[in-house]
Formats: sequence, structure tokens, C-alpha cells
Amino acid sequence: MTLDLRSPYPTLRSRLTPRKGLEYIRRAMRAIVVVTTVGTEEQANHLARELVARRQAACVNILRGLRSVYRWQGKICQDSELMLVIKTAEEEFDAVRETIQELHSYDLPEILAFHIAHGEADFLSWIAGCLDKTADFPEDDEDDDELDQTR
Repeated sequence: MTLDLRSPYPTLRSRLTPRKGLEYIRRAMRAIVVVTTVGTEEQANHLARELVARRQAACVNILRGLRSVYRWQGKICQDSELMLVIKTAEEEFDAVRETIQELHSYDLPEILAFHIAHGEADFLSWIAGCLDKTADFPEDDEDDDELDQTR
């Protein structure tokens, strides 16, 4: 396994070795996946873009074709939904939760977080870099249907 030692944090760059680099990533940024479901594609796209634009998430996958069966207000319900799989850091969870609650149409949105036990080091580093509020990223002004597909 190779580890890219180019830290987004300049003061750490010279001190990282492959072993220390992995430990730094594990200690400094505990990656989590947050999941939520929404009822419409429009809401899924809006929520995903807001989370990434606010640098609360590095990436949000939108999964279509879900069928949810649940009990709500004493009745068994069945609905089509979309699931958002949100890649972020543990320290961003409160902000992610608040954004979901702010923008969500449900009275009680599903907001579940799962720790990442293992992950590819470069990918975890990329997540941390995307969440860096001090990084100079050009802001995207693209429409939802013109999203960059080049990664």
C-alpha cells in the first residue's frame, strides 16, 4: 500500500512517514458515513449539494429505488424513497445533522451515523481535505444536471 504523504496541513507535511501518516489520519479525522432518506429526487439533490457546498461532507451518494416499510403514527406505511450516503468526519456530525433537519421535509428524518473501521488511506485523506474550511476551492455554480463526472 502506498500513502500520499502530502498533508493538507503544511506543518505536518515534513513529519509524516507512512506509519505516522496512517496514524495521523486515524487520530485526526475519524471518518463516518451518515445515512438519511428523502422522498424526492429534488430534495436528495438539494440536500447533497448543500452538504458538500458547506464542506460538511466530502461526497454524497444518492441511491434510488428504495422501498421503505415503517410504522408512523400507529399506521403501517410503505413509500418509495431515496437514500443519501454521506461521507464525512465525526467532528462534522452535528453540522450535518443540523443541515439535514433544516432542509428536510420529514417531521422525523432518519439520521444514522456509522464509524468507518477501515478505509483506503488516500480516500480518507481526500475526505479530510474536502472538509477543510480553510482550503481555497473555487465555488461551483453548475446546475444539478451538469455535475462534474471526471473523478
